Amino acid sequence: MAALLDIHDLQIRFGTAEAVRGISVQLQEGEVLGLVGESGSGKSATALAIMGLLGPAAQVTGQILWRNESSSKNAPAIDLLQQSPEFLRRLRGQQIAMIFQEPMTALNPVMSIGRQVAESAEAHSPSWTGRESRRRAIAALEAVSIPDAVRRYGDYPHQFSGGQRQRILIAMALINKPRLLIADEPTTALDVTVQAQVLELLKDLQKQHGLAMLFISHDLAVVGEVASRVAVMRAGEIVETGPSRQLLTAPQHPYTKSLLAAVPTLHTDRSRPLAMVAGGKI
Repeated sequence: MAALLDIHDLQIRFGTAEAVRGISVQLQEGEVLGLVGESGSGKSATALAIMGLLGPAAQVTGQILWRNESSSKNAPAIDLLQQSPEFLRRLRGQQIAMIFQEPMTALNPVMSIGRQVAESAEAHSPSWTGRESRRRAIAALEAVSIPDAVRRYGDYPHQFSGGQRQRILIAMALINKPRLLIADEPTTALDVTVQAQVLELLKDLQKQHGLAMLFISHDLAVVGEVASRVAVMRAGEIVETGPSRQLLTAPQHPYTKSLLAAVPTLHTDRSRPLAMVAGGKI
C-alpha cells in the first residue's frame, strides 16, 4: 500500500551546519508515528520541512512525497519540496496541520480564541459566512472539551490555562479535518496531570477522525502512550525504527538503549547519577 507520506533521503542544512542528514521514513494513512530524540536531533526541522516552513536560510534536498487527496490510487505522489508556496499554503491546515509546542506563543494574544479558530476555517473556506465559521469554531472548541465554549468564544488566550490553550491549538489544527496531524512536543509545557489529559484527547481524536499523526517528543514514555511505531533520531539521523512496544522494551541500537536508561523511574537508585545518553549528553 502506498504511504500517505514518504520521506526519502531528506537533508537539511543551515549554512555549513547539518540539521538532518539523509533520513528516510514512511507514514501510512491512519498511522501514528512517534519521532523521538534529544533536543537538536532534527525532529522539529523535519516537521517544518514537511510543512514548508523552514524559510530561505535552509537548504533542503531529498523528497517529501505526499499522497494528495485529489490523486487517484495509482497516480504518482506529489513531492512537496517541488511545489509552489501557493500550493503549500493551500495544503497547510487543509490536509496537513501542525500543533506547536508552546501554546502561549503560538496563539495571538490580542485576538479572541474563537476568532482564531474561526479564522483557521475561513482561510480554507472563504465562502463561509461569519455565522457559519463561528458555529464551526464553537463545535471545534466543544470537541476538545473547552467548557462553555459559546460564552468563552470571545475570551483571550491569557484567560485560559496552559492545558486549555493547548486544546485550543488542537481545535485550530483539526477544524478543517486534515489527513495528517503533526504534533511537535504538544505536552512539553504542561504538568503531568494535564499532559495525560491532552494525550488522551489526541488519542481519541485520532481514532475518531482516522488521522495519520506524526508525534514528536523527547519523552519516550509519552511517545509509547500515543504511537504505534517509533523512529529514534540522533544528530540528524534515524538510528532505529520499530513498533513502539518492541522498541521501548527491547531496543537494538546503543543510543536507544541509553535514552531509555537515562529516564528515571520509581526504581531508579537516587544515590547514583542518572545514566548518560550515548555521545555524552544527558
